[in-house]
Amino acid sequence: MTPRPQTQLQTVPVAGRIGAEIRGLILSGDLEDAVVDAIRTALVRYKVLFFRDQHALDDAGQEAFASRLGTPLAHPTVPPVAGSRFLLEFESKDGYAASSWHTDVTFIPAYPDASILRALVIPATGGDTLWANTAAAYEELPRALKSMADCLRAIHTNLYDYAGIYPDAPQSLAEKDRALLAPTVFETEHPLVRIHPQSQERCLLLGHFFKQFVGLSGADSQRVFAMMQEHITRPENTVRWHWRTGDVAIWDNRATQHRAIADFGLEHRHLRRVTIAGTTPVGVDGVPSRALKPRATPGC
Repeated sequence: MTPRPQTQLQTVPVAGRIGAEIRGLILSGDLEDAVVDAIRTALVRYKVLFFRDQHALDDAGQEAFASRLGTPLAHPTVPPVAGSRFLLEFESKDGYAASSWHTDVTFIPAYPDASILRALVIPATGGDTLWANTAAAYEELPRALKSMADCLRAIHTNLYDYAGIYPDAPQSLAEKDRALLAPTVFETEHPLVRIHPQSQERCLLLGHFFKQFVGLSGADSQRVFAMMQEHITRPENTVRWHWRTGDVAIWDNRATQHRAIADFGLEHRHLRRVTIAGTTPVGVDGVPSRALKPRATPGC
């Protein structure tokens, strides 16, 4: 088979350890295969990619582009935007936005490989998003902590602390979000360290869907979680993106965490996201993640 020609993207790193802006490219479902391959390669290298001024990309175009990168995945509990199959709405009109470090949908075994987020309305000030490189975080751990992390497994669930991720929001908002996001309880046991299937990097798998480490008490779990999470979110491992309307961000959900910054008062902030179906993580010991709730039906 003749290899595809290599396409060079105009890539401008945004931070030292994570993030790059891709310039001179208009995203669509009609991109050449070589360009799509180049985007995939850059995504594994930089972990998150930014594209300015993608004003021609509408809902259908975002889904069409997502289908070129992989297989779009509907959210397991939240219905899609009306008229779409996979788009998830992130809209805040009252100054409140979820602001907590997480990796998307880790409460299921084969959580998304990647996410594509498009900005429709951006506040005049504030409303940035942060991403963190979980592979760099693992790499900088002391040897003793790496050995411990390699052996730990963690339970993730969609029954997390909803109130805790909405700074200063009324309790009613948190309860409304809980009712929407957790009609079905999901729990999955993941390795704390997953092997990235392409780069072979070791990546820490945590975030706000974390519940408890297997074999540790709740108190000990929270202490270990806080220590590992602090390594992930060190400023040196992060990049911050100042959105403009029409921007698109794509991140490798296998090797990152992210959080929105809820600092925009009562201004309107509106984005839409598509996720790409993923593969089940495998730990350092070769043991894959497994569903705890709801349990898989034998033979299905």
